[in-house]
Amino acid sequence: MTTYTAGDVTLERIREYVWEIPREGEMGTPARVLASEELLDQIAEDKTLQQLRNATQLPGVTKYAVCMPDGHQGYGFPVGGVAGIDAENGCISPGAVGYDINCGVRMMRTDLTMDDVRGHEEELVDALFDAIPSGLGGGGVVETDVDTVEEVLDRGMSWALENGYATDADLAHCEDEGVREESDPAAVSEKAKNRGKGQLGSLGSGNHFLEVQRVTDVFREEVADAYGLSEGQIVVLIHCGSRGLGHQVCTDYLRKIEKEHADLLSKLPDRELAAAPAGSRLAEEYYAAMGAAINFAWVNRQLVMHRTREVFEEVFDRSWRAMGMELLYDVAHNIAKKEVHTVGAKGRSEGDRDAVDREERELFVHRKGATRAFPAGHPEVPGAYLDVGQPVIIPGSMGTGSYVLRGGEASMELGFGSTAHGAGRVMSRTQAKRDYRGEDVKDELERERIFVKARSGATVAEEAPGVYKDVDEVVRVSDALGIGDTVARTFPVCNIKG
Repeated sequence: MTTYTAGDVTLERIREYVWEIPREGEMGTPARVLASEELLDQIAEDKTLQQLRNATQLPGVTKYAVCMPDGHQGYGFPVGGVAGIDAENGCISPGAVGYDINCGVRMMRTDLTMDDVRGHEEELVDALFDAIPSGLGGGGVVETDVDTVEEVLDRGMSWALENGYATDADLAHCEDEGVREESDPAAVSEKAKNRGKGQLGSLGSGNHFLEVQRVTDVFREEVADAYGLSEGQIVVLIHCGSRGLGHQVCTDYLRKIEKEHADLLSKLPDRELAAAPAGSRLAEEYYAAMGAAINFAWVNRQLVMHRTREVFEEVFDRSWRAMGMELLYDVAHNIAKKEVHTVGAKGRSEGDRDAVDREERELFVHRKGATRAFPAGHPEVPGAYLDVGQPVIIPGSMGTGSYVLRGGEASMELGFGSTAHGAGRVMSRTQAKRDYRGEDVKDELERERIFVKARSGATVAEEAPGVYKDVDEVVRVSDALGIGDTVARTFPVCNIKG
């Protein structure tokens, strides 16, 4: 197959697993989808391809807009979407980051094995569910005030370290060491801060979760050794973001941008792509507010991990240090960051694949449902992993398992140093609740010795394994393309969600 047509969008096959929507009409660049035909069939079922094509009309998009193998329809900009936008002459778009700013994942390894946990699964899932706030609304590990929220927004994980919720090693194994220096709490509204003060250290709802897992397979032993992973080992995966604070930041700036930059908005094919021109007051304020929300999310996941360590101490009657409960890595997958990438020189067509003129340019790299995946040797990879590459954590579903990858060499050329962020939905939450009963899903999982506890049966139905793409296929394509190399596979033991 050399072309693929879905509705009014035709893609050309560039090479295996690389499909391109050629530049035409108002598109500023081509767009690319990184997928197998099986995944492309699922991606084409909603408005993902149209949204990807629309994203190329954002001012300053360079090279091409990209959809990762787990892509699906989002708010204006597809989930699984990546765009590198010129930081000097382009723009920044809240919709291309998403409402849950710095939604991301962290994995904590342990020295426990499945033999240590077997027989404690139900006790463990109950204790975790009771100790870690989840679901809509308020409730957090730390109930605090606006002044403390402002400290968190300003200092990120440094605040958690100073207050006894983190260790130096936790910061060293977090993207950007858990602190965005460009943050400014003053750019965050009082409404957002008030939403955040009661949610610091909580999972939230939807697809957010905490999952105890066992490592079932190791594919690259040298890298797994560097990550401290081995078969049979117990690990903990945490997936959550900036809660209501991040949602409010996105809402606030979308409304401001719609009013102040209505002229730019009128030129875009979808108002959900509302963007502020680079260098404008709102672009700088949003970047600072987003950085503050990013800091909040890192502390949020850290506090959930802190409470998890306490629960394990109670259940297994040992200190968390004695159980080797150390952070492997924390990485964001809803974020825009200034990064330097090699792209076509200014003045040359970004769509010319054969252009030889190349230069390094600072870009706003928007990753919405996409994971940074820097290869070995990249200066932003943590020192502990510099020789093997940045860890990439790809959650699957609560019935199919997850993966640890490492940043691949081809990620820089194919996706601005990015890969997938999960399995990617194939079914809406509304449809999932029609097709599945929460209790049936829970019973089926328990027959496989996977213990799930949630606020409601509806939550379990919405997150049934059948609503997601095949994570094995997503990871296979990532590995084949060289954007994320498989290191290890994990399988659920117990899972809590809102």
